[in-house]
Amino acid sequence: MSDVLALAGATVVRGGSTLLSEVDWEVEEGQRWVILGPNGAGKTTLLQLAAARMHPTRGVVGVLGEVLGAVDVFELRPRIGLASTALAASIPKGEKVEDVVVTASWGVVGRWKEGYDDLDHGRAGELLEALGVSHLVGRAFGTLSEGERKRVQIARALMTDPELMLLDEPTAGLDLGGREDLVGRLGEIAADLTAPAVVMVTHHVEEIPPNFTDVLLLRDGQVVAQGPLELTLTEANLSATFGVDLVLEQHGQRWAARART
Repeated sequence: MSDVLALAGATVVRGGSTLLSEVDWEVEEGQRWVILGPNGAGKTTLLQLAAARMHPTRGVVGVLGEVLGAVDVFELRPRIGLASTALAASIPKGEKVEDVVVTASWGVVGRWKEGYDDLDHGRAGELLEALGVSHLVGRAFGTLSEGERKRVQIARALMTDPELMLLDEPTAGLDLGGREDLVGRLGEIAADLTAPAVVMVTHHVEEIPPNFTDVLLLRDGQVVAQGPLELTLTEANLSATFGVDLVLEQHGQRWAARART
C-alpha cells in the first residue's frame, strides 16, 4: 500500500507557540484513523497539514505522494475531501444545498458561472441521499440545523471521489440522536472498501464510528500513542492524553469513557 499521508518530524510554530512538535505519522490506503485529544492538543493543526492548508515550520509532510512546499497545493487540494467548521463558515447562507455539494467539483464555495452536467447533479443527489438529507436539496444552507449542515458537508467532501477524506469534529454540537445517526453513517462509509482513507478528529471516544482501524492520541502538540485502535486505545494511553484517570469500556465496535471514581 502507498502512503496517503507521511509526516516526519512535523513541527508547527505560530506566534512563538509550538502547536505541533516532531510528529511522525503515516496513513495508508484503506485505513480509517481517529485523532483524539483535549482542546489545544493540536488536532485541528494536524488536520490542516493533512489538508494541505498549512505548511510545517520544520519537518516534512507528504500528502498523496506530494511534499508540501514542493507542490502546487491548489492542484493537490481537490484530491482531498474536507469537512470542517471553518469550511462551513465560508459557505454562503443562501446557497442551496445541492449547490453546496456540487461546487466541490470545481473546488469552490458559492455557485457562480461554472457549469455542471447531469452526472455532477446525479452524484450530488446520491450522496445527499446516502447521508439522509436528500429532502433538503432545495433548502438554503443557512436554514439547516447543525446536524443537517454536518451531513451536507460530508456529502460535499465525498463529491470529487477524493483519495483522502478529512473530518474535523463531524459530530460536535449534535444531540444524542443526531450523533448516533451520523456515527452510524460514518461507520458505513468506513466499511466501504472503495471509500478513501479517512481521518477524523474528535474529543470523545463515544464518537468513534464502527469500522475505524487506527487511533492517534495527541496532548500539547505531541503524540502520546498511535497505532491500531484495538491495541492503542487503552485506559493508560487515554488517561495520559486527557490528564484524568479514566475508565475505558468497549461495547462491540463502540467505546465509552468516564472518570475513575
